[in-house]
Amino acid sequence: MDEYFPTVVQAVPFDNFYVQVFFDDGKIVEYDVANDLQMDLFEPLRDIHVFKEICTVMNDTLAWDISGDRDSVNCIDIDPFTLYELDPINNLIA
Repeated sequence: MDEYFPTVVQAVPFDNFYVQVFFDDGKIVEYDVANDLQMDLFEPLRDIHVFKEICTVMNDTLAWDISGDRDSVNCIDIDPFTLYELDPINNLIA
């Protein structure tokens, strides 16, 4: 039996530095990026407009396209297993 590898299909950023993350199996989670923003790597995302503008899906996970070139190496991405372990919020979605 193959183990499931979580694949993100959509990411929706919000004004409070949260992102709703949608997986290919239907699970939806909400990721709070606030703690990550303390790290130097995340410095470009501290501007909420940048945070929302470049939020995307790359490498089958939540990512931010830092270069603007859809470069899957030059981006900030979050381990999909880290995201998948979050509690689902499907009950909050209409």
